[in-house]
Amino acid sequence: MKELQGKTAVITGAGSGLGRAMALAFSREGMNLALADVDEAGLSETRKLVGNALTMRVDVSRETDVQKFSDQIQDPYVVCNNAGVSPLGAVWENSVGDWEWILGVNLWGVIHGVRAFAPRLIAQNGGHIVNTASVAGLISPPGSGAYNVTKHAVVALSETLHHDLRERGSAVGVSVLCPAYVPTGISDSERSRPAGLSRAALSEETKAKQANLKKAVASGRLTADDVAKAVVAAVKEDRFYILTHPRIKGAIEARMRDILDERAPRDPLRLGS
Repeated sequence: MKELQGKTAVITGAGSGLGRAMALAFSREGMNLALADVDEAGLSETRKLVGNALTMRVDVSRETDVQKFSDQIQDPYVVCNNAGVSPLGAVWENSVGDWEWILGVNLWGVIHGVRAFAPRLIAQNGGHIVNTASVAGLISPPGSGAYNVTKHAVVALSETLHHDLRERGSAVGVSVLCPAYVPTGISDSERSRPAGLSRAALSEETKAKQANLKKAVASGRLTADDVAKAVVAAVKEDRFYILTHPRIKGAIEARMRDILDERAPRDPLRLGS
């Protein structure tokens, strides 16, 4: 069981949603906080809620931003690579700007976080890295191909990071967080799209899916606080997979069965229909 009191938790995407909930949860454990987000107003609000924290505007898609953030932090212990965005659309409809944006935040953000912090945790032979993926990293729902690509990549990166650390005899832990629908701000992530990255014109099908996603996210039974508590528990227990929604395991199992049986994948959103 890892002791967290007095140690430092690093969280990206801390200006709202799950990142803010993680900040509050780790604060309740008596940890010091280093928080990052592109949303400075949201970050300021999170800082007010947790009392005191090092905060910095960071675009996680930029290596220099993440490295400057790391340089400001003494003795990081828990590192949560959490920032994420979610443009929707059929894979042929997403613009190059859509792909650059989501790959930059969801995948390169995690890569930059691992590269900046993992060597420091390895050097102190202790700590824990939490990478936020999604159940979309374990199944492949239609209409969110770009998002699925990034989240599958984060799961693969995290699993390999775990193996690499064990191979080197390191005590650094790794967890990958794979939640389903949780009421957070990710369905409104367009507000943080950088200027200059083109957005695809949305088809009527994608507009309908976007509306349905917002409803599903808003009606999620688990809250961001529930998921944050699960993250804290996983870090303490040194547990790798964080699956917050047990009912999704049927869809994960169905995907694995389709692979093993070498048949076309079933739509994970229609398995019960």
